[in-house]
Amino acid sequence: MSQTTEPVLVYHQQGHNPQDADATRLVSRMALRCAGIPTQICAGLTQGSRQGMWWSSIFRCESGSMLGAFMDYGIAFPSYIDAWREAAAAEAAGFTHAWFFDSQLIYSDVYATMALAAEHTSRIKLGTLVSIPSNRLSAVTASAISTINYLAPGRVILGLGTGYTGRNTMGLPAVTVKDFREHTQQVRGLLQGEEVLIREGDRERWIRLLHPDRGDFINIEDHIPIYLAANGPRALAATGELADGWVTGALTPNLEAGFEAIRVASASAGRPTDKPYTVGLTSGCVLRDGESLTSPRVIERVGPNALPGLHAMWESHYGPGANLGITDPDAAAAFHRYIVEYGDARGSQPDRRYLDVHTGHMVFLKPGEEQFISESSIGATLTGTPPQIIERLEEMEAAGIDNVAIACTNAAGARDLIADFGSEVIAKRSTT
Repeated sequence: MSQTTEPVLVYHQQGHNPQDADATRLVSRMALRCAGIPTQICAGLTQGSRQGMWWSSIFRCESGSMLGAFMDYGIAFPSYIDAWREAAAAEAAGFTHAWFFDSQLIYSDVYATMALAAEHTSRIKLGTLVSIPSNRLSAVTASAISTINYLAPGRVILGLGTGYTGRNTMGLPAVTVKDFREHTQQVRGLLQGEEVLIREGDRERWIRLLHPDRGDFINIEDHIPIYLAANGPRALAATGELADGWVTGALTPNLEAGFEAIRVASASAGRPTDKPYTVGLTSGCVLRDGESLTSPRVIERVGPNALPGLHAMWESHYGPGANLGITDPDAAAAFHRYIVEYGDARGSQPDRRYLDVHTGHMVFLKPGEEQFISESSIGATLTGTPPQIIERLEEMEAAGIDNVAIACTNAAGARDLIADFGSEVIAKRSTT
């Protein structure tokens, strides 16, 4: 979105409480309205940081643009190599973030996908959602993300997690929180230009990025925030101690408990205790005239993203264990019966059921999986009419979600989401 020379009102606030900044921003916006100045939120531009002590918001007056939107809007891609086309379209439609899933047996390589997106965009922020410590050495992760930062300076976020499909598709459990913490510390140190200690068996070696100042390879001058995906108490503690942001479910029922756990850990580590910048992952679809939650297009767009919880339940009861903290013996048993029948019909080996479970994961529904899709499972996503979605976004915002990351399943679904969410939700929220 191009800059303009329209009149601009800028305010700055110093403090430790992001909620105070939000309140002042709201008062300023209301004051503009009361003064009869037409305003419109311009999504897709930097709003300032909750990480430090200063916040700034810019309101551009007259029609066309105003900076100061409360919530950031993200689209989460299954990392198909040509996602740069949809990332560019999302940027034009007002999305502020493009997130990319990292699961090496399901998608294209996440960093190759992000590199192309970086080359074809100019404002939208690009982040992994999320990379897994065991799947790359810390040095490889640091080199990869700082290379993307060279292509898109200051627009890059590294999301890290303990591993769901990045591990379960190999028949492996999530990495331990100890290894998760160590990997995060090593990557953080490398991105800060420090020497860090790595271990391989009984060997210990010090390493660093050798040529950060050459200008040919990487960029660690522009800060790369690290966000951690966390559900359990130890991972939440690591988030408070080490991270710049928190990744969770957009519809997590008790965000306050997570915020408190992170705050306590931050205080113990001597870090600021502000509420972390919070990314809420969900999926969704804007209903068109005549559609319901169970219309064919809606199920095609959202159905694959409504099943990861069920896949995780299967992993918890029949696999090596999942990291989502979701368990339901009856649901897991029903899905197990289905997956045995599905696999047996294809001649799958019984010791490799996990490969069948995750075939199509967050991409398409396997034949027969539609039986597990219901109105309630679709309703648990960000699917509805534009007014319904806007109402739910306001609830998420009030609960503390700063960035809603809406997953799509393929390029066609991404184009639908970008067009419908951009025009019916982002644009309408911008003018209310």
